[in-house]
Amino acid sequence: MARKLDRELEEFRRIMEVPSTFEEGFRWSSLAGAFFVAILMVPGAIYMNLLAGVAIGGAAQWVTVILFIEVARRAHRHLNKSEIFVLFFMAGSMIGGMSGGGLLWNQFFIQSDAAAANGITADIPRWVAPNPIEYPESYGTRTFFHVDWVPVLIMMVVGTFIGQIANAVLGYGLFRVTSDVEKLPFPMAPIGAQGIMAMAEDIEAKTAKDAEENWRWRVFAIGGALGLAFGSVYLLLPVLSGALTGTAIQIFPIPFSDFTGKTGRYLPAFATGINWNFGNLIFGMVMPFWGMVGSFIGLVITAVANPVMFKFGILSNWKFGDDTVATLFKTQVDFYFSFHIGIAVAIALVGFWQVGRSILEGRREKVLSKGKTPGIMSVPKGRGDIPWWVIAIVYVLVTASYIGLSVGLLRWHHGEWHPHIFRVLWILIFLGLFYTPLISYVTARLEGMVGQVVEIPMIREAALILSGYKGVACWFLPMPIANYGMMTVFYRQCELTGTKFTSMWKTKIILYPIILLSSIFFMNFIWGLNPIPSFAYPYAQRMWELDAANRCIMYSATLGEYSMFEQAWNPTYFACGGLFGVIGFTLLQFLGAPLLLTYGVVRGLGQTMPHAVIPQFIGALIGQFYFRKRLKLKWRQYIPVVSAGFGCGMGLITTLGIGITFLSKSAIKLPF
Repeated sequence: MARKLDRELEEFRRIMEVPSTFEEGFRWSSLAGAFFVAILMVPGAIYMNLLAGVAIGGAAQWVTVILFIEVARRAHRHLNKSEIFVLFFMAGSMIGGMSGGGLLWNQFFIQSDAAAANGITADIPRWVAPNPIEYPESYGTRTFFHVDWVPVLIMMVVGTFIGQIANAVLGYGLFRVTSDVEKLPFPMAPIGAQGIMAMAEDIEAKTAKDAEENWRWRVFAIGGALGLAFGSVYLLLPVLSGALTGTAIQIFPIPFSDFTGKTGRYLPAFATGINWNFGNLIFGMVMPFWGMVGSFIGLVITAVANPVMFKFGILSNWKFGDDTVATLFKTQVDFYFSFHIGIAVAIALVGFWQVGRSILEGRREKVLSKGKTPGIMSVPKGRGDIPWWVIAIVYVLVTASYIGLSVGLLRWHHGEWHPHIFRVLWILIFLGLFYTPLISYVTARLEGMVGQVVEIPMIREAALILSGYKGVACWFLPMPIANYGMMTVFYRQCELTGTKFTSMWKTKIILYPIILLSSIFFMNFIWGLNPIPSFAYPYAQRMWELDAANRCIMYSATLGEYSMFEQAWNPTYFACGGLFGVIGFTLLQFLGAPLLLTYGVVRGLGQTMPHAVIPQFIGALIGQFYFRKRLKLKWRQYIPVVSAGFGCGMGLITTLGIGITFLSKSAIKLPF
């Protein structure tokens, strides 16, 4: 007998159906969209991430799509849903991974107080960033276009190229297995595809003069109006005031309001505050209700446990008056570093158990029904699939490239064939040939069944520590460890919109050089405006040092001497985390709790930034007990479109503010 389906997951499964035909979405006009995003959206994404920690990837995608739809309409041409999806995908690819990280983070980290305090600055390899003491010129002029940064730029080009190929092809192979062969439903994929359908329906409705029937566009417009209104206050006002007067006016504090210094008297060692981004409310409505409830329960448990642990001396480093950043770091070192690893191991074990049970039940059902499922070579006609041998060759080449490149970099760093290099080589082989295929397949199945991602925590870190390598260069290697299972959701969205897969691969080939050039150029430009971090970028100034300190906990583990890692690692706390996670999951499942509530509670115990959990939970309550009662199942169709519209509105207003900022910074001031 088939396992009973989770009711909430079943709602998500029924939102959209796969079409019977597929269309080519790539056109040479898409190249214009690539340049538009490269010139206008990439700098905006980098700038807003530094300013407010806001990722505008989704907003940039919708701004691009709407602009090109309107341009095409005035040229008496209509974009179909496949062309819209390609534009959407293209804008997301341009923004993803480039928002305030990369080169900007590297130059900060090597100069950070955390790196200096842990004694790792001098050992950070040349392909990460030039040492500021040995190569001070490029830091003084704040430019990446200097000979000192050539090794870093080369690594950026090579790493991005290999990563793009691996994600596209190997993610596709996992999708073939989980969707075509195992017929998994991918319940979360329709959320991302609903906005595309709204745009396409708007075009078709206006062509057929049937706009009254087009509910998606009206709902999208409501979300867009909300995004414009809130974005004007939350982002546009501080951006413009900072650019024009030098002092940013913030009605809603960025990145959050911090109450920890005041509530520490009543809730010691627990970070309190609120993230004022209205998008958190909408996010809580979009995501499954029981998942949000679980995260809130996990937060409440943490609020109770931290004061108790402080009283018994477990969280001994915390003191009254510490703010959110200090509280999170100190509790991380005292307890949560080890406990979170145990929790994550529990989640991974549960994920493996669920996948194993799913496989066994699927085989049992086949035997009972005596039915035949389509073979691995059976694919929908016209979808644009590629042969299996291509996937196998790409996997071998990608893995070999990562291993060869990592070994070569270590040889260059040490100046000789150091014995520790061969110790790392065995780790690279294990990660590339065993761990990556395993975790990618398990994640692909969980995404297909319940929309969850599984990760075995610290597998890379544990492998490097056990290898016996001494130094920090090993932490910055392009290692063959990745989770390609998450790409399966993207291919499902592509399929739901009726877009040929070949459209995506053509787009990636065109995008690759444009992504690199635009991201490098604008990171260099923004670094030249002000030091990063600095008062001009409040989020980076407040949060990057915390991130650096947390990373140094692990980096210090291979220095060969007493380090912060040894202070933070506690096998007892690790075992407690793993035991708590397994018992919690088992108990909730025994009580018949919804599957997503179970995952939410276990994951909620590992929250690192709790300030967004409460508004997300409030949004989930509003959606569940007000809108869902009024709109029934249609609510699950409406809210993803509202979310897409909100992101578009925020993107439009943000783009306006960033454009004015860049103009003001680039203006030449005359001496009279």
